[in-house]
Amino acid sequence: MADALDDTKVSSVADDAAVNRLFAGGTVLCDGAMGTMLYARGVFINRCYDELNLSQPELVREIHAEYLQAGAEVIETNTFGGNAFRLGTHGLKDKVREINRAGVRLARECVNHIREKQASEAFVAGAIGPLGVRLEPLGKVGLDEARAAFAEQIRALVEGGPGMGADLLAIETMTSLAEAEQAILAARSVAPEVPVMVMMTVDEEGNCLDGSSAETAALKLTEWGADAVGCNCSAGPATVLSVIERMRPMTSKPLAAMPNAGIPRAVEGRTIYLTSPEYMASFTRKLVKAGASIVGGCCGTTPSYTRAMKSSLRALGAMEGGVQVMELGRADSSKAATKAASKVEPPALAQRSKIGAMVAADEFVTMVEIVPPKGIDCSKELDGAAQLHRLGVDAINVPDSPRASARMSAQSLCVQIQQHVGIETILHYTCRDRNVLSIQSDLLGASSIGLKNILCLTGDPPKLGNYPNATAVFDVDAIGLVNVVHNLNYGLDIGKNSIGESTGFTISVAANPGVQDMDQEVRRFAFKVEAGAEFAITQPVFDLRVLEEFLRRIEGFRIPVIAGIWPLTSLRNAEFMKNDLRVSMPESIMARMAAVTSPEAARAEGVKIAQEMLAEARPMVQGVQVSAPFGRYSVAADVLGLAEVEVA
Repeated sequence: MADALDDTKVSSVADDAAVNRLFAGGTVLCDGAMGTMLYARGVFINRCYDELNLSQPELVREIHAEYLQAGAEVIETNTFGGNAFRLGTHGLKDKVREINRAGVRLARECVNHIREKQASEAFVAGAIGPLGVRLEPLGKVGLDEARAAFAEQIRALVEGGPGMGADLLAIETMTSLAEAEQAILAARSVAPEVPVMVMMTVDEEGNCLDGSSAETAALKLTEWGADAVGCNCSAGPATVLSVIERMRPMTSKPLAAMPNAGIPRAVEGRTIYLTSPEYMASFTRKLVKAGASIVGGCCGTTPSYTRAMKSSLRALGAMEGGVQVMELGRADSSKAATKAASKVEPPALAQRSKIGAMVAADEFVTMVEIVPPKGIDCSKELDGAAQLHRLGVDAINVPDSPRASARMSAQSLCVQIQQHVGIETILHYTCRDRNVLSIQSDLLGASSIGLKNILCLTGDPPKLGNYPNATAVFDVDAIGLVNVVHNLNYGLDIGKNSIGESTGFTISVAANPGVQDMDQEVRRFAFKVEAGAEFAITQPVFDLRVLEEFLRRIEGFRIPVIAGIWPLTSLRNAEFMKNDLRVSMPESIMARMAAVTSPEAARAEGVKIAQEMLAEARPMVQGVQVSAPFGRYSVAADVLGLAEVEVA
């Protein structure tokens, strides 16, 4: 998809004087917030602000004019959310070109007017915000899809050539470097000569929201070809100042700084930005002294802020002599090298855990699943684990609140089993309840206390559980989680910053051979393997033909597969598996469970079926995971052909 874009080049819309003025000359003052101004004029936040370019053009034009009259030299088009993904949420996906072209036209009319009436020089920046979706590997949108969406918007912003399209592109409020890179690649593909300014948004500690440091951001954005780099939005001017100070030694590119008017506060039911124009103006001087040559405002700022910043810059003399500011910092390659995160090689799979060693040696692995209790007493689970351990089971699998139920944390039970029993555990870890920061914290903690086997799962949605109104997070799915764990194994956090050493996890994933959409399941399995999965555990298998077909479909990217075996306990249990969990269940098995005449006979028949499944599946797979229905560990032992376990 990206290759096709290379054939559609757009000539530069900015002449040499504009390029020199904006990126190699004195300090430049940009405008402030568009959304804040629209909201103040009564436009509700559930509206598509970009669409106002079509339905209320005069309102947008008035705001541009106010910023120019306040002293702004660069105004951004009202196109922050003008990409197909964001517009699509409003049913406007087919209006990307129309909305962006209208945005440029309105800004251009105002710039031309100020030039004619006041002989003032001003420029139009095509505003490009994040897509509003998660990209691979943490999300489902491919990098080529993201690049294509940015390219579509950029093509519309620069369309028409000099004097009609945007003079420069402002890629702003980027939350991740991966997305910023795709935006830059799209800009260079579609309009290679148009200047590109790229600004990240950061947390209160001055790090990008994907975990990358300000130093790494400056290095990478420079490497990828941005003409200016910097920071906008964020937690206010003090935070942005610290980011500029950290970025300055890392790049020779001009630095852009456009902070929010502080952190918004709720005052009498209204969201208010409490930072005053005067305070912002004082920080504008500090930003310029720290090395910023392109300054402006973001959320909460208005023309009154622009006017105060203009006066502050005039008093500083920066708008006439800013060229010297640009010479302050040059990238120190040796210092930059020390800032760049470096990978560490994780231990070989055989050295990470007992399960890793068995998988690496192609030994047949036996596992039993023990579900955490709903309370705080896990003595039954510990007794069961101890008895299974004595019988020779290799590992205990611990689910993470299966069926979205509220239970003891899987991590806690894993730790107690390993400490009190001595058998290795496999921690099931879901994305349902955790954002990417919590995921990283949990995994670092898990490694530090000796948990070395992770099963990466997306997780059941809360509506399936006993708290259906609970909020789901799903910042990433299982594929994204594998990527996170894989990076941690190489000593890198989510933002590719060094954590010092490898977490040393063995990484497993789930597979469902009986799912109806097998093409999608195989495709996702391939992504999991590519992300770093080292073995897989299947959902319960009752139909060997389904397992055989799945294994055939994954031959090109096969990793060791552990078959899930679930001993049925009754006909109702079989019906639940078939209809509620959508497990492939042959009619022959349903008939066998229907034919039994007592609960004891049903459980015996379930064990017999499971033993048959295990015997037939054994030559195809590298191990088996047996569930213990309703905590009956003796049933799991019977399936594995072990002596009966007495459980208190």
